[in-house]
Amino acid sequence: MVDHAAGQQDPRRTIPRTDALLASAAAVSARARLAEHTIAGLIRAVQERARRGEVPPEQVAGTVAAELAAARASTQTPVLNATGVVVHTNLGRAPLSAAAVEALVDAAGYVDVELDLSSGTRGARGAGARAALLAACPAAEDTLVVNNGAAALVLATTVLAAGREVIVSRGELIEIGAGFRLPDLIASTGARLREVGTTNRTHLRDYAEAIGPDTGCLLKVHPSNFRIDGFTAGVEVAELAELAGAHSIPLVADLGSGLLALDPLLPDEPDAATVLAAGADLVTASGDKLLGGPQAGIVLGRGEPVRALARHPLARAVRADKLTLAALEATVAGPDSPVTVFLHADPHRLQERAQALAEATGGQVVAHDGRVGGGGAPGVPLPGWAV
Repeated sequence: MVDHAAGQQDPRRTIPRTDALLASAAAVSARARLAEHTIAGLIRAVQERARRGEVPPEQVAGTVAAELAAARASTQTPVLNATGVVVHTNLGRAPLSAAAVEALVDAAGYVDVELDLSSGTRGARGAGARAALLAACPAAEDTLVVNNGAAALVLATTVLAAGREVIVSRGELIEIGAGFRLPDLIASTGARLREVGTTNRTHLRDYAEAIGPDTGCLLKVHPSNFRIDGFTAGVEVAELAELAGAHSIPLVADLGSGLLALDPLLPDEPDAATVLAAGADLVTASGDKLLGGPQAGIVLGRGEPVRALARHPLARAVRADKLTLAALEATVAGPDSPVTVFLHADPHRLQERAQALAEATGGQVVAHDGRVGGGGAPGVPLPGWAV
């Protein structure tokens, strides 16, 4: 008997060769956007699908061409934020303004980040961002930009209290995103936490009784992402500043959310100008929350402690790059950021947009409060609508 099946060609043998696909017009065009190993990996993935029978051999070339045309160098996918949370950490926090995006593009090439163009000599890094921040927050004598808010606090406690004590209320020992805890961050600097008061009540005398020869600084932390109501007590910045001044101890206030000036919409959210005017020596905050800019850590305050932070070796390890500095400067010096615009959106306009979406999708419009997000203004509703 003759085995006719044995004489039939395995269809997998007709799958186009890798070298042929690499030489195709689709691959040549893709080289303007993708690395050679990325293109080769995509081709091999389609060939493997064909070997498993998922793609017919005669469709391999077309599938490769389609996937190469759709491929992007970055896997981050632009999304529509329909969550009702303005500063959404999982969606990248603050969306940048058009001015900040333009600044990013300009800074993507060669840029005078550390060059004085008038003299041709080396200039101060991030001078533009520094000037913009000081213009927006005149209460500060100086400022420093690092790569995120946690780094700003770590740098401050390292410089002021490494090997010494940081006095902080037990009610302010917060956990931030991804499980990072304030006590752990401070302990990593070599400083020792001196906890005072209780979870719900801390008094000025608690701080006063804890001050000693090993005290490096007093730390006031805005809880940001939670609220404690009921039988509570806390100490205002002005009171702590008077106590710290009497003992010649620096007072650091970590605001978290990054407001530079008071926003009437968020009356309980501390801002840098008010806290500095109340007597804090240093304020630390994030750039990508209520400020509406890129991820950054911002230090504002008295000249000498800010300069001490800038001189410390750790400052080099946490410094901001040119893209961050450019986007931050444009955010502060430019028009209202999208975060500010969204927070102050007209509820009637939001209802019109929701109605249009409902009509297009067959949905139903209902009243629904939004949220600030990003650890800012917990419990503050933003009147709005949902589909």
